[in-house]
Amino acid sequence: MSIHEEARRGFQQGAAAYERGRPGYPDRAVEWLRAELDLRPGRTVLDVGAGTGKLTRSLVTIGADVVAVEPVPGMRVVLEQAIPAARVLDGTAERLPVADRSADAIVVAQAFHWFDVPRALAEFHRVLRPGGRFALIWNRRRLEQPLHREISAIIDDYRRDTPSHQQGEWRAPLAASGLFAAAGELEVLYEQLLDVDGVVDRVGSTSFIAALPDRDREDVLGRIRALASGWPEPLRLGYLTEAYVYERR
Repeated sequence: MSIHEEARRGFQQGAAAYERGRPGYPDRAVEWLRAELDLRPGRTVLDVGAGTGKLTRSLVTIGADVVAVEPVPGMRVVLEQAIPAARVLDGTAERLPVADRSADAIVVAQAFHWFDVPRALAEFHRVLRPGGRFALIWNRRRLEQPLHREISAIIDDYRRDTPSHQQGEWRAPLAASGLFAAAGELEVLYEQLLDVDGVVDRVGSTSFIAALPDRDREDVLGRIRALASGWPEPLRLGYLTEAYVYERR
């Protein structure tokens, strides 16, 4: 199963910036996932679309057996270097490289909107054991904040038809699948503190910016640097962390 071309190019190009600039996840959300998915030693959890391991590194501290699945080679390289305790596999959500009923839980951090949802759900159902659960989590930018608004004014013209979880297109096929039942959700306010370079990396890790031709990307990031340089450090980027849990039927 191939991955979205913009994701392939953008995240390959932007893997280092992704690792430097993207936020992790708040402790409260990680603890909620631990409890809802019953993550503990002896349990196996798949981190699907793991990227550079922004959530993976929190999962390995819980003690569960963590298998990180990531299709973009550049992201996998960073992940393997950053988190040697995780087992890292090449694969997609639509074709998971693991056996039937081999996982107790699945997590998807900042990635589900890129998936072919019906195919991904069929794979999740295949690899989860009876009663297994999967969780989705995103850090949603709080666009009402002035700095986020000014960043958006620079980058939004480049977005085009890039998939976004905020559009909510992932919800209908999930509800219609009949394979999983909603089991809980959580919202947590979260803040990322960055210097100017960090803000440039945060924007540079965005798929549709990272995938731009070099000259265009450098122009956008130059404008972001000029913007960020006018704000006092640390620069504060606010997020609403959203998490959802579903149980296998």
